[in-house]
Amino acid sequence: MKSVSLNAYPRSLVRRGGAKKLRAKDRIPAVIYGGRNPARNLEVLSKDLDDLIHDSVSENLLVDLTVAEDAQPKRLALVQEIQHHVLNGKVLHVDFHEVSENESVTITVPVEATGEPVGVKTGGGVLEHVLFKLRVRGLPKDLPEIIIVDVSNLEIGQAIHIGDIAAPTGVEILGDKHISVFAVAEPLTEAQETEAAEGAATTAEPEMLKEKKEAPAGAAPAAGAADKAKKAPPAEKKK
Repeated sequence: MKSVSLNAYPRSLVRRGGAKKLRAKDRIPAVIYGGRNPARNLEVLSKDLDDLIHDSVSENLLVDLTVAEDAQPKRLALVQEIQHHVLNGKVLHVDFHEVSENESVTITVPVEATGEPVGVKTGGGVLEHVLFKLRVRGLPKDLPEIIIVDVSNLEIGQAIHIGDIAAPTGVEILGDKHISVFAVAEPLTEAQETEAAEGAATTAEPEMLKEKKEAPAGAAPAAGAADKAKKAPPAEKKK
């Protein structure tokens, strides 16, 4: 993984509400930890980070972080986590994990398919993407941003497992070698398609039921109920 340059600054607003004020100034709150240095609060320019993400195939990034007014001029770090707003997708916070170029690290990378399986093209099968991310270990410079797997030769009923995927040079793919990553399943029958469609329709329109809440044992009746009880005439005694 090739490192890219990024400028960062000591975070000026760290108290409650500080992160919101930073974002209003087009800056993103961040933190760097790991390595031999203590954790430190930082901030980066929104535009710099957006450009970095836009030019990358994934959010797995290795950065040469230049922190203003820092005793250490350059700090090599992996982007450990990027938090996004759930509605507009904007970046809210970034975690940097400082690493050494001579020490192996473990990260999770996305895995994607290339090619059209034979079982889909000629047999009408369905390509199933079973596992979307893989854990890999290696030196920072050797780590991939993404792993691409050729699925062209898959027939119906066949699968590609973790152990079948060739790792990039200097990298080890972790995990149970027998776990499927991609598979080609048989095409659905008419009956199965109908059943699936009906199931989806049922799930999409759940029946709304309202339950009456029961008062706990020994609790006093509600104010309205108490008033009605006072106004109600006493029951007549049978003669």
